[in-house]
Amino acid sequence: MSDAEDSAHSETPIAALTPRKAKAEHKLLAAEVQAANDAYFQDDQPIMDDAAYDAKRRRLVALEEAFPALKQESDVSAKVGAKPSGKFAKIRHRVPMLSLDNAFSDEAVGEFVGRVYRFLGRKEEDGIAFTAEPKIDGLSLSLRYEKGELVAAATRGDGEEGEDVTLNARTISEIPGTLAGPDVPDIAEVRGEVYLGHADFAGINERQREKGLPEFANPRNAAAGSLRQLDVSVTAARPLRFFAYAWGEMPVLPAPTQFGVVEAFRRWGFRTNPLMKRCESVAELIAQYRLIESQRATLGYDIDGVVYKVDDLALQARLGFVSRAPRWAIAHKFPAELATTVLEAIDIQVGRTGALSPVARLKPVTVGGVVVTNATLHNEDYIRGFDSKGLPIRDGTDIRIGDTVTVKRAGDVIPRVEAVDLAKRPADSKPYEFPTLCPACGSHATRELNPRTGKEDAIRRCTGGLICPAQAVERLKHFVSRDALDIDGLGDKQIEFFHSDPELPVREPADIFTLAARDAANLKKLKDKEGFGAVSAKKLFDAIEDRRTPPLNRFIFGLGIRHIGETTARLLARHYGSFEALRAAGIAAADEASPERQELDAIDSVGPTVVEALIEFFGEPHNEELLDRLLAQVSPQPLEAVASASPVAGKIVVFTGALERMTRDEAKAMAERLGAKVAGSVSSKTNLLVAGPGAGSKLKDAAKHGVEVIDEAGWFDLVGG
Repeated sequence: MSDAEDSAHSETPIAALTPRKAKAEHKLLAAEVQAANDAYFQDDQPIMDDAAYDAKRRRLVALEEAFPALKQESDVSAKVGAKPSGKFAKIRHRVPMLSLDNAFSDEAVGEFVGRVYRFLGRKEEDGIAFTAEPKIDGLSLSLRYEKGELVAAATRGDGEEGEDVTLNARTISEIPGTLAGPDVPDIAEVRGEVYLGHADFAGINERQREKGLPEFANPRNAAAGSLRQLDVSVTAARPLRFFAYAWGEMPVLPAPTQFGVVEAFRRWGFRTNPLMKRCESVAELIAQYRLIESQRATLGYDIDGVVYKVDDLALQARLGFVSRAPRWAIAHKFPAELATTVLEAIDIQVGRTGALSPVARLKPVTVGGVVVTNATLHNEDYIRGFDSKGLPIRDGTDIRIGDTVTVKRAGDVIPRVEAVDLAKRPADSKPYEFPTLCPACGSHATRELNPRTGKEDAIRRCTGGLICPAQAVERLKHFVSRDALDIDGLGDKQIEFFHSDPELPVREPADIFTLAARDAANLKKLKDKEGFGAVSAKKLFDAIEDRRTPPLNRFIFGLGIRHIGETTARLLARHYGSFEALRAAGIAAADEASPERQELDAIDSVGPTVVEALIEFFGEPHNEELLDRLLAQVSPQPLEAVASASPVAGKIVVFTGALERMTRDEAKAMAERLGAKVAGSVSSKTNLLVAGPGAGSKLKDAAKHGVEVIDEAGWFDLVGG
C-alpha cells in the first residue's frame, strides 16, 4: 500500500472502505494508538496530543463497529489520581472514585452520545436525557454522612483509597456538618470538588509573598495544599469552597435521575452548580457547553470543561464502566491555552525503555496560570517539521535553539511546542542534530523498522539495554512505583542512590529484596549513611518485606514489558491466575500452532502487539534469568476472584450471533462482572459458547472442541436472570 493511500485513510468515509482497505487502516491505526499508549503511560513523553489521540481511537472503534472481524481493542490505561501519602490516615472508598474519558471536539461529543445509544440498543427517536455541568478544576472529595451527620471525608487518592481529611473538611463553610431534609438516607456519601475562587487565590498568594513563602502555581494546587494540611488551623484560615455533584455509597437514592439527586443535595444544604442543565440532544449539550465557555472568564473560579452524564440512573447502571471510566459520562475539555516564549536549549532524556525523548528548555512563561519552563518536542521528526507519517507540519518548519515558539498546553497535560515564529529566528541559528548515541551510556541509538507498518519507528532508542544506566534506573523506578509494587520509602532518589552505591548496589529488581540481608553482612550499615537513620532504614526494610507477596497484576505491570500497561496487566492476571501460568503460556506461545498461542490470541482486548511483546519478553534468556532471581525473592498473589459465587466465574465464554435481550457489549460487560473471561474466538480452552440467531463458524469450532453451547435464554437461566 502506498503512502498516498495511507494518508487518505482518515479522509475516506468508513462506508466507502473495502474490507481490505479497512483491514490495512485498522492495522496502522492500532499500531499508532498502541505506540501513543506506550509513550504516554510508560515513558511519560506523549508523542501526540489528546485531540489527535482521541480522533485516532474513535476512528479505530468506528472501523471495528463497521467491520466486526477487526475487533481488537487497544490497551488504553486510565489512571486515577495517585496513592495516598503517608501524611494522613487512609480511608478505603466503599465505591471507587473513578476518572472520566475526555472529548475535545463537538464531533467527539456526538460520538459519545452515539456510543451510549448503540450500547443500549436504542434508536435516536427513543430519546435519552443527559446532564451538562461545569467541570470544576479543584480537588475531588468524598463526604460520608451517617444518619445525617458528617463522619468522614476522604480525598480521591488512587480511586480505591484516599486520605482522611475529616477534620480539615469540617472547617469548610460550604460543607454542612448535618444534612437537613426528610429524604436524607441513613448512609449518604456525597462527592464533589473543593476549590478556591480567583479573588481568594490572589489573596492567599499575597499573604505567601508577605511571609516570604513560595506562591502557589494555580488555584487548584492552592486548594489541594490547603485541604491537605496537618495543621487544621491553616485549612480553616483559607476560604475553601465546595460544589456537590456526585455520590458514592448511598443505598437509598432520593431520585431516579442524576439531575434529581443533585437537586436533593441542594435541599440537604450543599451548594450545587447553577449552570447544571438537563439536555435532550447533542445540540442542547453543545449549546450548554458554548454558554458555559462564554461565561468562563466571569465565573470567579477555574473550570476546564463541561461534564456530560446520562441522566437516568437505571441506564447508568446498564452502561457500567470501561476500565476506570464510566461509559455514561464524558468530560468535554476546553480548547488549549497558548503562550509565546524563547526555546533556550534542547535536552535529551532517556526513558526506561531506552526511548530518547527531546525536551525543550524554555524561558519561563505562564500558560493557563502555570509557569512553564519545559515542553515536549515528541521526537526528532517533530523537531524537523514532520508528523508520524512523514507529512509536513507547521508548513515543514523545523525547531531550533533560540527560536521564538508558541507553547500549547492542551487539556492541562505536558505542554508542547506548537509553532515557530520564523520572523524572529536568529540569523546564526542552525538545524538541530538529533544524537545517534545514547547520552547516558554512549551506545548506538537507532530507529527500528516496524514490521507491522513497514515504516521506521518515530522513537529513537538506545541499544544498550540493561547496561544503560538510564534504562536500568528507570526500570527500577517503574518496578517500585505506585502503580507497580508501590514500596514506601523507595522513591526515585533512593533508587538512584542504591543504583550507584558501591556497598549496597541495586542493579535489578531482585537486589531490592536482598538489601536487608546484605546490609546485615556489611560493616557500614545503611542507618549510618547520609540521608538515612536507624528508623528510616528499618522502615525501608519493613516496607520491602511487606511487598514480597505483591498482587499479580501489579507484579506483571512492574516488569515493564513493552506494550503491557495497567489495564492489560490486570486482564492477563485475571485470565491466567498465576505468574507461572502466564510465563508458561508466553514461552509456549512462540509456537504459532500451540494451544497456548490460540488461547492468548483469543483473549478479548489482547491484540497481536501484546502477544508479540509477551513472546519476545519470555523468549529472552537474560529476562528468564532475571525472573528466576526475582521469583526466588517474591511470590506474586492471584487477584481475588470476581463474583466467585457466580456459575460462570473463572470460565472462558464466547458470544456469537445476534442477541435480542441485550447488545453484544452489554453481554460481555455482564459476563465480566460475573467473573467470566470473555474471548473473541472458540478454542479448546473455551468453556461456554452463547449463540444467538445467525451464529456461524464458531458453532463448528465449538463442536470440534466439545464446547457447551447455549442460547441467550439459556445464558439468563444459567446466571439467574
